Amino acid sequence: MGNIIQVISRVFKGAIKAFRRYPAVIANAAAFSIVTIIRIHLDWPQQEAYNFIFNCLHLSFALGAIFSLAVITAAQSRFNTKKSFIIANALGILATILTLILLYFFSGVYPEYSAMRYQRVSVLATARVSAAIFVSFLLFNILAGYPKEQSDFSKAFFMIHKSFFIALLYGLVIMGGASGVAGAIQALLYKGLSSKIYGYIGTISGFLAFTIFIGYFPDFRKGIVDEQRETSQNQPRFIEVLFEYIMVPIMLALTLVLVLWVGKTILEGMRVPFVQLSSIASSYAIGGIWLHIMITHYKTGLAMFYKKIHSIAVILILAVEAWALVIQLQKFGLKTTEYFFVLIWIVALTAAILLMIKKGKAHNIIAIIVGILTIISVAPHIGYNSLPVTAQVNRLEGILKQEGMFKNHKIVPATKEPEQGVRESITDSVLYLSNLEDVKLPVWFDKDFRKNDVFKQNLGFEQTFPSHKGAIVDEHMGTYLRLTQEAVDIRDYSWAINMQDSYGEEDHVTVNGDKGTYKVCWKANQPYGVPNLKILLNDKTIVDMNMNEYIDKVLKRYPLGKANRRSATIEDMSMEFETPEIKGLLILNSIDINVDPRLDKISYWIYPGTLYIDEKP
Repeated sequence: MGNIIQVISRVFKGAIKAFRRYPAVIANAAAFSIVTIIRIHLDWPQQEAYNFIFNCLHLSFALGAIFSLAVITAAQSRFNTKKSFIIANALGILATILTLILLYFFSGVYPEYSAMRYQRVSVLATARVSAAIFVSFLLFNILAGYPKEQSDFSKAFFMIHKSFFIALLYGLVIMGGASGVAGAIQALLYKGLSSKIYGYIGTISGFLAFTIFIGYFPDFRKGIVDEQRETSQNQPRFIEVLFEYIMVPIMLALTLVLVLWVGKTILEGMRVPFVQLSSIASSYAIGGIWLHIMITHYKTGLAMFYKKIHSIAVILILAVEAWALVIQLQKFGLKTTEYFFVLIWIVALTAAILLMIKKGKAHNIIAIIVGILTIISVAPHIGYNSLPVTAQVNRLEGILKQEGMFKNHKIVPATKEPEQGVRESITDSVLYLSNLEDVKLPVWFDKDFRKNDVFKQNLGFEQTFPSHKGAIVDEHMGTYLRLTQEAVDIRDYSWAINMQDSYGEEDHVTVNGDKGTYKVCWKANQPYGVPNLKILLNDKTIVDMNMNEYIDKVLKRYPLGKANRRSATIEDMSMEFETPEIKGLLILNSIDINVDPRLDKISYWIYPGTLYIDEKP
């Protein structure tokens, strides 16, 4: 019991030391928490007008905290003077202020196709701040591994993980206990206690957990040998068992699967969809490097075998992935997915080669490469929001010129319908570009091209998608239609019924006519089923019409393709019917038909709008 109390006491003493060792870090974290509490206190209508500045503050304080952690560690581990300590903290505060100024004056955008009345922080600005935070953390990891007599990158890497999970555990316990007390007060003493109290508790618990996280780090000052460093870097026995006897065999098994896939691909050709391949390969590369760093100092046979075989397997797998990437680029050009896959491919290849040659000494170099590529990914002209866009614009312009559809820097409709493959390529590029945010597009490109009617009017044919007959596709296929704004002639109808989807006949609309009482029911047949329209006259069914025939007509005109929404006309989104008693016109608001080939499941979500009925004489 005494040992447990001693450990807990040491953790909280470390949290208190964090205020003294990292004042700029804690100041930024405290400011972040205060902004969070203010946002919790304000209801949404009040907060909406200030949401932009709140987001700017949150991002600035987050970057300021992690950047301060890196520069203070650099000052203490390299110089250990009062002057360097003051300068480091000042730089941390300055970074916060500069980030806030840049975000406030240059990151605001008004979202397209949105009802938001106020500007928001652009996705690109958020990505750049996130990249700066990540690079700062990498820098801290490198600095925390100094001097080499006491530590290295892998030991510091584990120490950061260990600190995080200890802080997370303490934070959850604090939050759970405090929330339990608040719940008891609310239930037993004061029922009017606002539910916002739990948000306040969560915020304060998060701040305390962060101070514990920072406080768990040892004293990095130059010339100081802190016993806490050895404790923080030490891997407990259960962690060694987890890595060596569970995670290493799992990674070896995955390596075997991927190597067998390489052989199968060489013999049979590329059959795995690129999105699926890139996600598996990226996870394997990142996870493999992470595990390699964690077991750097293991000397057992299984760990040594993994460290030898991993780099060789990665190089072999990456060679085939490069082949898949080339095929993908030839078919669809460079997009965001391919862009990030290229970056991960570069990291994985260089890491594999460096680990083979330099082993544990390669970690700092790998971290530097990762940091450089992270900066490149958000840089102007060559970042994720620029290079793929330029590539797709050039690809689209080239295809249009070949088809005679681009003249005098303007798109002109096709005089004759292009071939299927050309139409698919144009559709693919247009939808990719039109769905991007915060990007600069040429003046001749209209984002309304995403709408099928605008697309057809300007390019001369409808959006066209690959027919995936029997093939495994990269993602769910679907037809997603929305009714365009149009007028409809209803002079021949007496009643207009606002339809609602329901699950049974008890949810119906009643209409009193000359022939009696009509009950109208839209039965959605959930989950996923084909709906049907049912109309009763004096409790006798006169209409019981499912939507199968209509769905067949829709899918013939709008085949299953990628999950992009299209606009459809009244003609496509309506159906007429007639019985001896009545005639009717049903207009639908939207149609979502989704197919998951992997689960062999098809889902129908058909949302009715208005039903017009006229009673026959």
